[in-house]
Amino acid sequence: MISLFNDLNPVQEKAVLETEGPLLVFAGAGSGKTRVLTYRIAHLIREKEISPRNIFAVTFTNKAADEMRERVEHLLGGSAKGAWISTFHSACARILRQHIDRLGFGRNFVIYDEEDQERHLKVVMKELDLDFKMFHPRAMQSRIDRLKNEGITPDQYHPSQFNIFEKRLALVYQRYQEDLRRNNGVDFGDLLLFVTLLFRKFPDVLRFYQHLCRYVMVDEFQDTNLIQYQLIRRLAEGHRNVCVVGDDDQSIYRWRGAEVGNILNFERDFPGTKVVTLEQNYRSTQHILRAANHVVKENRLRKEKALWTENPEGELLTLYVSEDEADEARFVVRKISEHVQRSFPENPGSAGRPYRDIAVFYRINAQSRAIEEELVKHQIPYTIVGGMKFYERKEIKDILAYLKLIVNPSDGISLKRIINHPPRGIGEKTMERITVFSRENGLPLYEGMKEALKEDWLPPGVREKIGGFIQLMEELRQEAETLSPSQLTLDLLARTGYLERLKEEGTDSALSRIENIDELVNVLTELERGDEVDQTRPREVSLESFLDKVSLVSDVDLYEDRENRVSLMTLHCAKGLEFPVVLMVGMEEGLLPHYRRGEEMEDLEEERRLCYVGITRAKEKLYLSRAEKRSTFGVGRANLASRFLDELPFELIQVEERERRRESLFSQEASWFDDFSRSGEETDFPSQENGFSSKEGVVLSPDGFYPLRTGMRVRHPKFGDGRVKSIEGMNEDQKVTIFFQSIGPKRLKTRYANLEILE
Repeated sequence: MISLFNDLNPVQEKAVLETEGPLLVFAGAGSGKTRVLTYRIAHLIREKEISPRNIFAVTFTNKAADEMRERVEHLLGGSAKGAWISTFHSACARILRQHIDRLGFGRNFVIYDEEDQERHLKVVMKELDLDFKMFHPRAMQSRIDRLKNEGITPDQYHPSQFNIFEKRLALVYQRYQEDLRRNNGVDFGDLLLFVTLLFRKFPDVLRFYQHLCRYVMVDEFQDTNLIQYQLIRRLAEGHRNVCVVGDDDQSIYRWRGAEVGNILNFERDFPGTKVVTLEQNYRSTQHILRAANHVVKENRLRKEKALWTENPEGELLTLYVSEDEADEARFVVRKISEHVQRSFPENPGSAGRPYRDIAVFYRINAQSRAIEEELVKHQIPYTIVGGMKFYERKEIKDILAYLKLIVNPSDGISLKRIINHPPRGIGEKTMERITVFSRENGLPLYEGMKEALKEDWLPPGVREKIGGFIQLMEELRQEAETLSPSQLTLDLLARTGYLERLKEEGTDSALSRIENIDELVNVLTELERGDEVDQTRPREVSLESFLDKVSLVSDVDLYEDRENRVSLMTLHCAKGLEFPVVLMVGMEEGLLPHYRRGEEMEDLEEERRLCYVGITRAKEKLYLSRAEKRSTFGVGRANLASRFLDELPFELIQVEERERRRESLFSQEASWFDDFSRSGEETDFPSQENGFSSKEGVVLSPDGFYPLRTGMRVRHPKFGDGRVKSIEGMNEDQKVTIFFQSIGPKRLKTRYANLEILE
């Protein structure tokens, strides 16, 4: 039997042993938080003799939950059967499967993903005669999600009488929820919202789960939103045995409702909380950690902590200042090739790194285009994490829609998707008439379709086709009672002719779709085969549980490092991953921090945390790059360096030189370097060292080099201290708007302002 404390450091051990009452664990990047949670669960079961059924542990991805479960089973030398280890959404789906009938839904409800949600909203908005240009469906979708994350139902939402968008939102939200109920469907936000409604309206349900979940643990607590926090507080009422683990420095999902205040205010909300801080990092080199610490310490809304490691110092960070995005892409490919081809000093004769050891991070998806083109040109294999998910492909969603309709005949969204796939001669106008008929008679679409067969307004040919479809679905529903999910899927593929149509098409695209469908059947078969081997899991895989699982898959869940490919992803997707070699591109004002986040302190601090997350994904080598000029809508624009580069200690950085000339970090255009090279003269810029500006007070040079950026503190000889709000133009024509403490905003021409940089 494995000793539970062999692999724990003293601080980790303290977190494992504190089992009673509220516990807050600040776990820095790479400090072993998953280890703490898994050992804590194992300790409760083995040493404290707590029944696994009384343990409730939630995290944010299926991948993390599966890893936690497997580690616990390994530590116990057997099964942790009964322990509730899952994601928030999966846990809530499980609760609703037992109790949603109290809210007027059937227990065979379906879960709509984001694409289904958007399609449904478009139908609702069309019925309400709303202009999509004035009221964009995705904007409506985002606002509805936000309301649900805040626990606000349609009845509780009170729009401003002077805000036309909010007034229309109230109508859309009300109708959307009514249609979801008619379809016996829920979306992601409903999973959390409906459980809170259950707990509020039915105290007996709340008491049952409070008694069942005697030990509550939450991973990645900094990513919880308001409604998730409320769920945890309600579950922990009474016993107060709640342990939350997270890192406020890695809270990067404010844009989708996450509240960093949940972790920062935990001690206030749970009096008597014990606090443990994990600062020893097991992932990165010392140089990488020092760089990360220097960046994140600039944030004000955080708990003080500093990562340290016993790992080697490692290589310095490398900075490359490229001419444009094409030059940046060439740099990325050059570095990838060097790492793949070279041998390492610690392992003479080695063949270099595999591609899977290398990742490229960027702020927005559009940045991948130039890099992808260069990778393709040099035949370097790559994968994009967070691109189109397997379960979002058309052919997969079609088959899943059939399965959803078999489980839940009220699912009108799935019915509309597959009624004419493959083609059956049932047109859109016919479906529109049946939809109106169903709504007028208060029936789900499938039931309305059945009733419509009895009406004279359907042409005989259409009536025959609809009758054939209904007969097919009824027969498949009967077979679902006896066939396994994989067998049922094979049967519906054969009986609908879906595969046959793709084979007849015969194109490369069609063959690729067939391969994807084959993979879907393989997934189901492997799940069923796994149950026969692993007796610790349920013996049967129900169709409902499978559909729930695929509806709640995240980008990280789908990430696999088994294939030897370079990984490309946004910084948001990088959370939870790690790589020996990381290249962070686009370190520029407007990209990181992103211009859409504005200049508010909370927004800038989250962008800084995003930079921190990217840095701490690197284990051994970190490259940073920025472009002097980047194309926007076909026009090349000069870019200032990211303020986060200025926060890195210059002694940790080695600047990679471009051909024929040494680069400066804060250059605004390549022409300045050309002039400098031609003159052959050394230009002395006050307080500039290795391309980094000092914070001792820099007087701007009158020769056209103006290292200003928004947010920077400056001093004017007449107006005193102020902060830069905006910058227009470049060189001699550059103008700057500064908010001075003495007189407020003032617009000045930089060349004649005689400004002094204070930071």
